Amino acid sequence: MSAVSTTSRPTVSRTAAAPAPPPVTPVDVVGCTVFSTAGQGLDPIADALLRGTAAEGGPAGEAAAGDYPPGLDVRSVPGFSPADTLGRKGLGRLTRTDQLVSVACSLALGELPEQAAQTEPADTGIVLGTSVGSTGRVGEFIRDTFVQELPYFVNPSHFPGILMNSAAGRAAIRLGLTGVNSTVSGGPLAGLHALRFARTALLAGHARRLLTGAFEELSAQRAWAWHRSGGTAAGVPLGEGGAVFVLQAPDEHAEGPRPLARLLACDVGFADPADGLPGVSRRLADCVRTALVRSEIAPEDVAVAAPGASGRRGWARVEEAALREVFSPAQGPRRLAVQQVLGETDSANGALQLAAVLARWQDGRQDTGRERAAVITSVGPDGSVGCAVVARPSGAPSPRR
Repeated sequence: MSAVSTTSRPTVSRTAAAPAPPPVTPVDVVGCTVFSTAGQGLDPIADALLRGTAAEGGPAGEAAAGDYPPGLDVRSVPGFSPADTLGRKGLGRLTRTDQLVSVACSLALGELPEQAAQTEPADTGIVLGTSVGSTGRVGEFIRDTFVQELPYFVNPSHFPGILMNSAAGRAAIRLGLTGVNSTVSGGPLAGLHALRFARTALLAGHARRLLTGAFEELSAQRAWAWHRSGGTAAGVPLGEGGAVFVLQAPDEHAEGPRPLARLLACDVGFADPADGLPGVSRRLADCVRTALVRSEIAPEDVAVAAPGASGRRGWARVEEAALREVFSPAQGPRRLAVQQVLGETDSANGALQLAAVLARWQDGRQDTGRERAAVITSVGPDGSVGCAVVARPSGAPSPRR
């Protein structure tokens, strides 16, 4: 098991005379398990997107409302019961992030067709995106070093939960998976970094199947951090959740079901915000253009855009400026306001944005039959930017409902 800290590096924009980047080899999304403030699965997300809001929620687990900042709208995953999947033994030692990830990975594997389930455990791995792991457990552990009689009088059973790769490691041990196991720290871009890492690992032959995604738990510690910083946009709740996607190279499921989507490209970059926010917008626009060129997708063929900064104060305009630079303002892609509906989920934003695209494409109540491509974008407060391009493969499953 390994923990990988990913930091985007400055990249010089290509000039008009620069050669076009090489096309990419696609990776297919053949399964998905998602937990959000709308509930479990893609259908609740589709319902929430149509309504424009998720159901009212509250603190998660055994936390009392008084532990949270007054007046802050916080929403947890409704009806989440990890014991139904994991059993009660050892459950108390797991952080909420551990529980969410272990349940999601278990369900994602359980929903695969029988022929896919025969893949050797050594050929299946987990790649997870995060910020710090369990913010609640980290906060509790640090506090104990101050309030206990001596700093080392902390609860030793809590130590594994403060490691950012705790969730991916525990899920792999529980499921007996011995393949690639990596946790990528990337803040708001963590989900995109995980997709990029997993795609590279698959195409390099390091795995045949990867459970890839990102999760963020709701805790009083995280809520107070957002409350003190004033970072959430007006009217956007603080949420939790995430998604696990089953990724495979296309030839790994030639005789299996059609994939839900095809991950074509996933690019990241960096612009110093000290040089001005317009520079961050231009860098994101360059990132989107590069991803589209590598995907061999024209801007006019992109039907859906899922921006990731709509839940953070001030950053939505930076992201929207980049999208308007790439796409026609009059005929550009439809925007999916994922954070405004599901809440701000930090490192899980990118995973939930992709889940929202899949939910839209599977929702039979909407006329999406001609939609063939979508872009998922994200911007970090440090100037990091990212974009993923996904396509709806021909012969994809018919919309449900």
